[in-house]
Amino acid sequence: MQLDPGRLSQKENYKWLIGTVLPRPIAFVTSISASGVVNAAPFSFFNVVATEPPMVGFACMRKPDGEMKDTAKNIIGQREFVVHTVSEENVALVNETAVDFPPDQSEAEKVGLHLLPSAVVRVPRIQEAKIHMECKLHRHVPIGGNGRHPNADFLIGEVVRVHLDEGLYDQGKVDTGALKPVGRMAGRSYVKGGEMFSMPRLSYDEWLIKHEKSRGSNPG
Repeated sequence: MQLDPGRLSQKENYKWLIGTVLPRPIAFVTSISASGVVNAAPFSFFNVVATEPPMVGFACMRKPDGEMKDTAKNIIGQREFVVHTVSEENVALVNETAVDFPPDQSEAEKVGLHLLPSAVVRVPRIQEAKIHMECKLHRHVPIGGNGRHPNADFLIGEVVRVHLDEGLYDQGKVDTGALKPVGRMAGRSYVKGGEMFSMPRLSYDEWLIKHEKSRGSNPG
């Protein structure tokens, strides 16, 4: 079976994309409007984009008429935001912030999340998250679209301060088991951390040795 994205609708392309790029990490983003309203919203088109300096990026899809969503407007206007991890403990409240609240209302306040002051940026953090990444806008890239307006706004932030729960970070590593991260699947589905496994990344010489042994034990 083959699909031709050029012959499919935006909705059809969206469905096969979210059904194949799995699982997707979730960026729970706080931003602040020019009038001081704190916006909080989840985004699953999210990932690390650089490590020196550390940067993260996420795509904020536009509304059907091409208008930017509040998060994108706020970040472009104020040039700051905070990215939080989503875990088993806070995912239900994070999901509620996806409700289309009016721009003059704070999703965080409406669903009962608690705000904390940030150390570097003006945008507040969410107390109920285990990891907070304070970010300054590095680049805004309008992406895609139908010729009349872009389909999404890709926002890249430089991480200028990180906050982690006590006991979560040890010897340079984050305890994934204690974090209990949650990711997005297709439709309305989420996924928990689940079973983990490790595999070594071989050097070229190690790979040659491994396959020489394999061929030696299985002569043609």
